Amino acid sequence: MIESGHKDNRRPAPRRAVAATSTTSARRRTRPSRAGTLNTGKLLVPSALTVLAICAGLSATKFALDGRIHLCVAMIAAAALLDGIDGRVARLLGATTRIGAELDSLADAINFGVAPALTLYALLLQGNDVGWLLSLIYCCAIVLRLARFNTLIDDDDRPQYTKDFFVGVPAPAAALIAILPIALDQQFGTGWWTSDAFVGGWMTFTAYLAVSRLPTASLKSYAVPPNALVLVLIGVALFAAALLTYPYLLMIVAIGAYVAHIPFAWRTKRWVASRPETWDFHPRERRAERRAIRQIRRGRPTKSAARLGLRRPGGPAR
Repeated sequence: MIESGHKDNRRPAPRRAVAATSTTSARRRTRPSRAGTLNTGKLLVPSALTVLAICAGLSATKFALDGRIHLCVAMIAAAALLDGIDGRVARLLGATTRIGAELDSLADAINFGVAPALTLYALLLQGNDVGWLLSLIYCCAIVLRLARFNTLIDDDDRPQYTKDFFVGVPAPAAALIAILPIALDQQFGTGWWTSDAFVGGWMTFTAYLAVSRLPTASLKSYAVPPNALVLVLIGVALFAAALLTYPYLLMIVAIGAYVAHIPFAWRTKRWVASRPETWDFHPRERRAERRAIRQIRRGRPTKSAARLGLRRPGGPAR
């Protein structure tokens, strides 16, 4: 055979270099990326808040058994605060997951069902068999309310306006309402509000509010206008001062105001349900329309009509 005049000057790569290159590539493939680490951290934050809420709820029961009432009430309030934060943090970080939703439901059952029931029994109904039965009824009512809430979330056929209302009293609010007798006892001392009949009846009433279909307002439907920001900050400062000075009195007033708003929420939902054309409106727009309708019924001109100097037909001339 005739050999070619051009020789191949390329040399084969050393084996050590090839091995080092393959090892480096394998390390790059197995090393977790920084983006993946950040995503994992985002997913952990809401779940960590939920776990903290569970610890607060169970600690409330422990403090109730020890007779440390102030810490007991503070832990239930802290569990309610954490429950309101974890969902918003998850949506803000884009870390909403199915396991997070399930964990939140289980935490609510413990924090706002088991913990308040055991707290009331340990502090005000100790040794009362009927009181224990009512505690069980309250706890089961909270669990049923949470189960219904989870089924309503998956219902995509609901009108848009129904998302502005809760069906029944939410579990965190029910827990704070249920421990009203403890707040009354700490603020005013022993009285008829600490009797077995009142405490048991109040627990039954709270359980009914939780499982009922009475509408209650959702804070998601309210927004702070920019011109009222200063007033809101002043209100927050007054709330903090009252919380540090008269915590139980503030709790009593807040519970009374919340229970008193239920008839107004029922009336508002009934008004919206009878007007399908407003179902897709923003809550602020619906409130403005209701105010305009009330002014027309009372014979008062709306702001736009008054600004233009208009009057209703047949009305007295000015």
